[in-house]
Amino acid sequence: MNRKILCVDDDPNILQGYRRILRKDFDIEIAEGGEEAMAAISREQNFAVVVSDMRMPGMNGVEFLARCKELAPDAVRIMLTGDAEQKTAMDAVNEGTIFRFLTKPCSPEMLAKALRAGLEQHRLITAEKELLEQTLGNSIQVLTDVLAMVNSTAFSRATRVKRLAHEIAVRLGLQNIWEIELAALLSQIGCVSVPENILQKISSCRQLSIEELNLYQSHPQIGHDLIAQIPRMEIVAATIAHQNLRSSDYEQPEYELVGPITKMCAQILKVVLDFDRLIEAGNSPDEAAEILEERDGWYDPLTLIILHELIDEMIEQFLVRKISAKDLETGMILDEDICSLDGSVVIGQGREITLPLMMRLKNFSENGLIDNLIRVKIPFKYNTDETAAEMSETDDYALTVC
Repeated sequence: MNRKILCVDDDPNILQGYRRILRKDFDIEIAEGGEEAMAAISREQNFAVVVSDMRMPGMNGVEFLARCKELAPDAVRIMLTGDAEQKTAMDAVNEGTIFRFLTKPCSPEMLAKALRAGLEQHRLITAEKELLEQTLGNSIQVLTDVLAMVNSTAFSRATRVKRLAHEIAVRLGLQNIWEIELAALLSQIGCVSVPENILQKISSCRQLSIEELNLYQSHPQIGHDLIAQIPRMEIVAATIAHQNLRSSDYEQPEYELVGPITKMCAQILKVVLDFDRLIEAGNSPDEAAEILEERDGWYDPLTLIILHELIDEMIEQFLVRKISAKDLETGMILDEDICSLDGSVVIGQGREITLPLMMRLKNFSENGLIDNLIRVKIPFKYNTDETAAEMSETDDYALTVC
């Protein structure tokens, strides 16, 4: 467990006192003033507890802890000051989200007690985060496995857009990246109610009947209703429900209460889903981006700018090959449906190879249940010397852009 503590004060003598008193029981780092502390947080980004004096030149304790909250939201913040006025305490709690407010002089025993409580609070925070990001993530994987078996077309789309949504969310500086990742991965879960032939019509840009269109357009709400039953998934469920809304739609009265995080996540999802559909229809990435640009009022402008940046960088491309099941590695992506010997689909195209899936495919192959050769997309850096050399020595490859 992370037990690192940062003590901030403008008086070096006080800081050295902290170090002498606390170093036997705690992992202490000191910073002289707010600016030095911000640099330490930016450099380390792993402090469990941050203790700050109130009266400091340049940046006082309230200002520093408020900025600390932005850079290190999981760090537990404690204010230590000789100013016991109620206004100071209120500002500290409201602006810096303070866990404890201690007044000087503070006995070593009182400070140590507060630090232990802060470390325990940090443990609880990180444990909950781990529960959400790992345990919940594994549970969600079960849902996506069901989608993959029931509707491989919908699952393939969800797998593709998850990667792009993640990159955009990172560049926008969103804090809970897991929410947009899960929303993207589960964006098509409502398609369990949509027949496969309708999704295949959409993929191939064929005309839908009014009944088919209405059925397809109902999938975001169905997805919302399924996911909303899972605790702590409110934003994910709302994002899925709003995935088809245009940016201008949020100006209408019925969407006034949509929260800012849900709105941003839903707008990211709208961009990546529409971009994916245009790519699937045969447009190049640049052509797809131009079409999105021409749709006035459909998308968040900043999200479109970031999408352009990702396209220009062409970060991730794939080498497409047929390889033996025993040579599969995590991170590869299935480029074809995996079928049993009788022709039924076992695993749908578009699945990313995870360790459990890799072992499953190897077992199927060893037992003669599927063809041993499997066509996969292998991620690589397009401009690396190794890739260029590899491509020059072989002819059995194809190049696609993700």
